[in-house]
Amino acid sequence: MKKTFLTLFISCILAAVANAQFGGGFEGPSGANAPQLTVKQALNLRDESAVILKGHILNSLGDEKYTFSDGTAEVIIEIDDEDWAGRKVTPEDTVQIFGEIDKEMFEPTKIDVDSFNIQ
Repeated sequence: MKKTFLTLFISCILAAVANAQFGGGFEGPSGANAPQLTVKQALNLRDESAVILKGHILNSLGDEKYTFSDGTAEVIIEIDDEDWAGRKVTPEDTVQIFGEIDKEMFEPTKIDVDSFNIQ
């Protein structure tokens, strides 16, 4: 029993060390080869389609939702609080968002943002 516990304990430590040394991982939407689109084009895509958009976050709608525009149209985007990672964005900042289309019955189309960067 002690030998099994010791083996498990050592395996956990080795896994933690490997994660610390080789940390990181995939950033961006599934389908990372998605082309950069306009908001107008993105609004015509199917639910769960991967998108990359470049534009401006215009205002906060509360509850992790924001209005986003690239000049062709506006769309509601959802950015989880933890995805901000301390970054500050103003309406003057250009941001590139990576996410996917979210279409729900009786609600406007929105984009669930997986990650974003400030240009």
